[in-house]
Amino acid sequence: MTTDDILKALSNVQEPDLGKDIVSLNMVKDISIEGNHVSFTIVLTTPACPLKDMIKNDCTRSIRTLDPSLVVNVKFTANTTTKRSDSGAVLPKVKNIIAVVSGKGGVGKSTVAANLALALSQGGAKVGLMDADIYGPSVPIMFGVRGERPLMIEIGEKGMIAPLERYGIKLISIGLLVDEKNAVVWRGPMASSAIRQFVTDVYWGELDYLVVDMPPGTGDIHLTLVQTVPVTGAVIVTTPQDVALADAKKAIAMFGQAQVNVPIIGLVENMSYFIPPGGTELPNNKYYIFGKEGGKNLADEYDIPFLGQVPLVQSIREGGDQGVPVMMSDDEISKKAFQEFADNVVRSISMRNANLSSERVAEVVGE
Repeated sequence: MTTDDILKALSNVQEPDLGKDIVSLNMVKDISIEGNHVSFTIVLTTPACPLKDMIKNDCTRSIRTLDPSLVVNVKFTANTTTKRSDSGAVLPKVKNIIAVVSGKGGVGKSTVAANLALALSQGGAKVGLMDADIYGPSVPIMFGVRGERPLMIEIGEKGMIAPLERYGIKLISIGLLVDEKNAVVWRGPMASSAIRQFVTDVYWGELDYLVVDMPPGTGDIHLTLVQTVPVTGAVIVTTPQDVALADAKKAIAMFGQAQVNVPIIGLVENMSYFIPPGGTELPNNKYYIFGKEGGKNLADEYDIPFLGQVPLVQSIREGGDQGVPVMMSDDEISKKAFQEFADNVVRSISMRNANLSSERVAEVVGE
């Protein structure tokens, strides 16, 4: 048996999202054949790949068509894909930048952003979370870092802000720099300046994903972000009721405008249904108090990916208030919902990086 035999067998294994075989995608490395033991490494498009087990099983099955007695050892590594083609002057080591947005407040956008970042990190990715909600920062409370202050470090000859680290991800928020008892009463240009500083003066280092928790609505900070950094795409957060859906349409429209031109990764429906306390034993007892499948219908209407539904569960709120996000808890129903959502996000990003042209930094007219 030769390396070519192994490659020929593996050419029958498809990467489900990219629609090509893993050999032509150059995902197979380090083939080793010793007696009846065959080992090789599959290079995934993201450490948080949700299709790892499927690919492993398909590889094992294909190799054993050569000889059923073969012992197959499939190893995995990852090279997170990116479509950045800019000069790399800002966030030079960050591969993908995900803006989490909503057309209105009160839909749980910060909860979604925080648990998305944690789910990606638990999948093995290097993740940062930027709290760009200048007027209503939530990250310090949600991660239990109220009152903590980031340190200054020297990078080359430049002093930079070192983000805090919590639960394996890097964090920055205006709430870590301003006393929470003081209201942030800033005009738009000053708020926009703070966002630029989070990009240029914070040392994020190497990241597979930087999740940006955006302010609600559509305004200066959104335009500043897409002007300043090459955003991979936006995740739209909504709840099922009509008033939230109407505002989600505005967020979708904003990112589709020519002067912004940021692709939509997809839409997630938060607070999709209520599960009462103790209802974890009966997860099918769902109460659709805000309406049913409004987010899914909106995604279908705009032909954008539907990333999942997150239930309204008391432990999600409690975890956010106590500084222990639900992805760090033992609430398996909520964790499963957020994990499936994160899986869909990374799959959507990998497909976009493979098939779409690079997104440039938007040039906003009239700035």
